[in-house]
Amino acid sequence: MTSLRRRLIILLVVSILGVVGLATFVAVKVLGGPSAELTMGPLAHQIRYMTQLVPGHVPSSGDAPVTISDRPAPGFEDRKHTRVLNDMLRQNGLDVSAVVSRRAEQPGMIASVALPDHRWMIVDVPDVGPPRDVWYGFAGWMALIVLGATPVSIYFTGVLVRPLEMLETAVSKIGSDGMLATLPEKGSAEVRATAHALNELSARLKTAMESRMRLVAAAGHDLRTPMTRMRLRAEFLDEDREKWLSDLDELDRIADSAIRLVREEVNQDAVEPVELDRIVRDIEVEMVSLGHAVTIDHLDHVFVKAGALGLRRALRNLIVNAATHGKSCTIALARRGGQAVLTIADRGAGIPPDLLNKAFEPFFRVDPARTQFIPGAGLGLAIAKEIIERYGGTITLENRPGGGLLQTVVFATA
Repeated sequence: MTSLRRRLIILLVVSILGVVGLATFVAVKVLGGPSAELTMGPLAHQIRYMTQLVPGHVPSSGDAPVTISDRPAPGFEDRKHTRVLNDMLRQNGLDVSAVVSRRAEQPGMIASVALPDHRWMIVDVPDVGPPRDVWYGFAGWMALIVLGATPVSIYFTGVLVRPLEMLETAVSKIGSDGMLATLPEKGSAEVRATAHALNELSARLKTAMESRMRLVAAAGHDLRTPMTRMRLRAEFLDEDREKWLSDLDELDRIADSAIRLVREEVNQDAVEPVELDRIVRDIEVEMVSLGHAVTIDHLDHVFVKAGALGLRRALRNLIVNAATHGKSCTIALARRGGQAVLTIADRGAGIPPDLLNKAFEPFFRVDPARTQFIPGAGLGLAIAKEIIERYGGTITLENRPGGGLLQTVVFATA
């Protein structure tokens, strides 16, 4: 019962049923039947005349059913109606006693009047109360209310939760760039207000992200000018010339990586089914030609939905990272159910367990001292993760039991 829609429907139906049911119950109790005085009054007058005529009374079609018996009618005594009937008889001047009883197997009441000759006159009491199956009628009445209230509750609940459903739909359609899809501003006032607020939020997010991207790109671009001047000046230095040039190369790589990271967020190629095994094979050939120790274990033939250029760039970053930091790497691609699982295993030192969750942060380095030996700005994994998750994939890192790092990339097959 976690759905807000279902809870509101049940709440509305129960509320309507409770109010109408309570009102109906009170009406039945108040209007359900006459009081004992109104029931016994006419009967007392009838008994008065009958006792004067018995035993010489000649029955007629208008008489109430009367039976003479040596004993009162069977059944259990209704004390309230007995008391009222005796009071009524005394008020009518009759010095007789009567007993009102009910029979368990039959509805209604019976009056037994003691005659002077020690016999009993049995008179059926007219049943002017509500019908005995009133509760069946009440149940049917409640069922009709439920049947009528349910569609009304469903409709108005839909109206109430429509803004929430619109919010849920908008959030579920957030693109890889973090932008909300534009919503049509139509419908009720509440729905239009919700759509307008979401569209404004999307516009502000887009403006903020574009501003951030321009800032990073501008910073990376502006770094190149002073670095160029410093490089020219370093050429004329005799002492520590190589160290100056090495540091400038590192700054140049950082600036280029920052610009590439922004371009990855802005420039997104079209998503289409691509042969993942073919891309991996091409990268392996390229890496081997560059002198990297990259081998392939096995490649299953699988298609995934992604941008070919972006996916190639991401996988190249992962393989280069494994081949350079892990000395050598082995690649395997397997189809498992509806997923394509790519593993890249190297033989390096791995990553300390307490730093694994930081490996995808920009400019991350396990050992900053290694920057002077291994080129790079520490953005390879960050760029790869950005691209892979954009296309609906996942990437995880874990240390291998025998040493080294295992990179696992999972995509849904196309």
